[in-house]
Amino acid sequence: MKRILITGANSYIGTSFENYINKNFPDQYTVDTVDMIDGSWREKSFSGYDTVFHVAGIAHVKETDENRSFYYSVNRDLAIETANKAKSDGVNHFVILSTMNVYGMLTGHITKQTECHPVNAYGKSKLMADEELKKMESDSFRVAILRPPMVYGKNCKGNYQQLRRFALKSPIFPKYYNERSMVYIDNLCEFVRKIIDNGKYGVFFPQNRDYICTNDMVKLIAQSHGKKISLWSAFNPVIKIFQIGVVKKVFGTLTYEKTDLVNLVGFEDSIKATEK
Repeated sequence: MKRILITGANSYIGTSFENYINKNFPDQYTVDTVDMIDGSWREKSFSGYDTVFHVAGIAHVKETDENRSFYYSVNRDLAIETANKAKSDGVNHFVILSTMNVYGMLTGHITKQTECHPVNAYGKSKLMADEELKKMESDSFRVAILRPPMVYGKNCKGNYQQLRRFALKSPIFPKYYNERSMVYIDNLCEFVRKIIDNGKYGVFFPQNRDYICTNDMVKLIAQSHGKKISLWSAFNPVIKIFQIGVVKKVFGTLTYEKTDLVNLVGFEDSIKATEK
């Protein structure tokens, strides 16, 4: 039976992973979680765990001059300190939750060869942690860096909730074709499980098998609540001209190369499960 330690209590992905494992594989894994907030985790021995899954971090918080340094102390420094402790306590496998944000792109196509150019403290702090953890690797300490795109699922945070609110309030939405890499939470959890099972290391792009068009997602969200939403192409010329800010974020195309695909739950079923 594999022993997994999640470092970072009450995170959406960490909690979802623990619930997913306990529900589907209760006899194959033991999953424990440690809170990283008050510093008491430093007194806990990591010895005996096969994998540490580090999910502690700051995300979905608007960056300000006042909180910018906090990104680095949590997303970078805490991650490095946790990895050092795991290594010194004899853990052989360290999995860290990073982000697509390290590439600093709102549109485009990302491959394993794409250079990272983060533009904000969130992306910069995550990339710094990734780079330091790579330096720590040895034959007895392997690091898997997960850079998921937008994660969605029941009770998720972030951009999905903005789309959801729009889908449930507006009778119309632009019929504009784009492609986005996204990952449903159960697909991500299954991917993490396989990474742990196989002791894989390197940089990974966990994502749904198929790219998602924003207007398809909005339409399915509305349908899940018995609501009809009309897709209008009349907005398209304006969207093409004003590819900036939130418009670019919602309607631009941003994809990973099709590696690290998961299709445990298909797109339509994933929206139904999210909205159930």
